[in-house]
Amino acid sequence: MKLSKLALLAAICCGTTASAAGVQSGYYQDNGVQQVGHCETGCDVDMSACDMGGCDGLPSCGCDSGCDSGCGMGGCLGGGCLGGECDLGDPFTLFGEYEGFSIGGWVQMGYHTAALPLFNSRPDEYQLHQAWLYAEKAIDTSNGFDIGGRIDYVYGTDSQDTQAFGIANNHWDNDWDNGTDYGHAMPQLYVEAGYGDLSVKAGHFYTIIGWEVVTAPDNFFYSHAYTMYNSEPFTHTGALATYNVGDHVSVMGGYVFGWDSGFEDNGDAFLGGVSVGLTDSLTVTYATVGGRFGDGNINRVVDGVVGRGENGYMHSIVADYAVSDNLQYIFQSDLLDTEDIDGATVRDTFGINQYLIYTLSDCWAVGTRFEWYQADAGVFNTDNDIYALTSGVNYKPHANVLVRPEIRWDWVDGDPTDILENSDDDQFTFGIDTIFLF
Repeated sequence: MKLSKLALLAAICCGTTASAAGVQSGYYQDNGVQQVGHCETGCDVDMSACDMGGCDGLPSCGCDSGCDSGCGMGGCLGGGCLGGECDLGDPFTLFGEYEGFSIGGWVQMGYHTAALPLFNSRPDEYQLHQAWLYAEKAIDTSNGFDIGGRIDYVYGTDSQDTQAFGIANNHWDNDWDNGTDYGHAMPQLYVEAGYGDLSVKAGHFYTIIGWEVVTAPDNFFYSHAYTMYNSEPFTHTGALATYNVGDHVSVMGGYVFGWDSGFEDNGDAFLGGVSVGLTDSLTVTYATVGGRFGDGNINRVVDGVVGRGENGYMHSIVADYAVSDNLQYIFQSDLLDTEDIDGATVRDTFGINQYLIYTLSDCWAVGTRFEWYQADAGVFNTDNDIYALTSGVNYKPHANVLVRPEIRWDWVDGDPTDILENSDDDQFTFGIDTIFLF
């Protein structure tokens, strides 16, 4: 069964055009793609589009067609940018920025047709995932020493998945629940100081592990990967230093109180890594956490099992490759291996995630994610290989609005019990969310 489904997947992937909206290292950014108009109009254009068929035979794609406002290759069909001019307008903020201080946030609301053992666990219901507020003083070391920090607060169905649940004693924000699924969380509260190329943050902050993140606007897809949810920490409490060795190399290292805990000891671990720009197009980041991860209940492993400590090692390797100005490919590999104090395996997982993201314009992008997640121990009740293929679109009708429809196919090679909805061995899910930024 595994070989036949992999063959089918290969055929699907080879016939799929994937794409994206400028995602880099897990953060949604403007990628500065050069604008393309008609190749023979005398406009300031990227002539490489002619070789790729982007302008041939399309005289309506001229300087006055709206293509100068952000359309890339293929965006001029119909005389405009996918049916209309790509004009995002000026972004607005509720509070703005003053002398390095900024306050902002977003509201994410979404709907999906089936339950996933991830963030998207409440199907067939339009829900508030994240009502997010943050206040930040970003550091600026261009003139020497500076100090800043950040605080984040979130309410919604995603909040219970980003609380300090690493210790089952309702410390920090772990008891800020409002019913079964909704609740509050304060996933970040830290100070940061820097001088020159060195900065240090201390407090409660998000992990550096992996490519996907909790914050909705910083991901391409509405749904999440199994690897991110089951095999990576979300938050740490401790101290982390970052040193920019040069323009293309950054080194990180610090000490944290295990995984997913607030300001209470839940372990002793090293958190660190290195990010290297091997070429102008390729960046590779290795991040690791190793040591003692937790002493309390390991709620993310098997609910109700009293933990006997968790010691071990995990890493993520992320390669981010800009194939062209418009096309981005990301490869991620994660390994997790932990034991309890008696040497028995607690978690043993391995995952590979691949993303292909193509930017059509400032307004439109498409993408595909394929994941193979091997959970040998500690995550589900049985040994399983899980596969997930997701294809989606990012549409920005305004600089402050992002709409993300997607379709997802999950299947299990092994015992599907307690993994997918209704214990089936495969599942199709449609999902769509909207993010309003302010």
